[in-house]
Amino acid sequence: MDMSLQEIGRPTLRGRRAPNHESYRQVRENVIELLSTTRLVADPLVPACPEWTLRGLVAHLVGVATMAIGRLSGAPSTEAASSENMGVPELLAAWERLGAEADLLLASRGSRAGNILIMDAFTHELDIRYAIGAEPPSEHPAFPCAFEVLATGFATAVIDHKLPALRLSTESTQWTVGVGEPVATVTACHQDLYRSLAGRRSHPQITGMDWNRDSHRWLPAFTWGPFAPPTSSIEPVTSRVRLDGQQGMRG
Repeated sequence: MDMSLQEIGRPTLRGRRAPNHESYRQVRENVIELLSTTRLVADPLVPACPEWTLRGLVAHLVGVATMAIGRLSGAPSTEAASSENMGVPELLAAWERLGAEADLLLASRGSRAGNILIMDAFTHELDIRYAIGAEPPSEHPAFPCAFEVLATGFATAVIDHKLPALRLSTESTQWTVGVGEPVATVTACHQDLYRSLAGRRSHPQITGMDWNRDSHRWLPAFTWGPFAPPTSSIEPVTSRVRLDGQQGMRG
C-alpha cells in the first residue's frame, strides 16, 4: 500500500536536524577513530550482521559509498576500486576518500538526498560499536534522519499487516505510525527503539520495552524490508525509559 508521510505520521524532534553530509561525515569520523584506536587481535564477527566479519562490514560501507556516489552524480566515483585485497586500514582510507566525495554531492542535492545512505551508515556504526565493545553515543547528528527512515518503513509494515496505529516514544522523538489515532504507545530509550526497528532486538527484548498494552499484536511488523528480529538476543538492552519520562538502567 502506498502511503504518504502525512498519512503515516511525521516525527516530532527536539533540536536541529543536521544536514545529511554532516551526519555522514560524523559516522565516518567515528568509525575511523574507533577502528584506528582499538586493538583487535583478530577479525571479529559482527553479531548484528552474522554474515560479515568486521572487515567485511567496512568493505560494505566502502561499496555503499561507491554506489551512492554513482546514484547522486550519475557517474562512478574516480576513487572506486576493488576492496577484495584491502585490509581494514586500507578500507578506512578508501572510505575517507569516497566519503569526502559523497559529502559534496549530499550537500549539493538538498536535505533529503541520501537518507538511506545515512541510515545504513549510522546503523552499521552502532553494529561496529557493539562488535568491539565500544559504548554507543548518547547523541549523534545522524539519528534523526536514520530514525525517520526506519520509522517510515516500520509504519508501512504496520499498515500492510492491517494493524492499528502505534505511537513510538523516546526521550526526543514521538512518532505515530499507521493510520488514525494510536491505540498503544511503546516508550523506550532512543537506542533500544532504533535497534528494534533495525532488526537488532529479539522479540523478548521488544516486548520488554514499556508498552501501555499488550505488544504481541505488533510484533510481525518488526519484520520489514531487509530487517528481522534475531531469534535470540545479540546485544544487551541499553536502558529503560519509564512512562513518567525518567530513565533507569535495567538490572
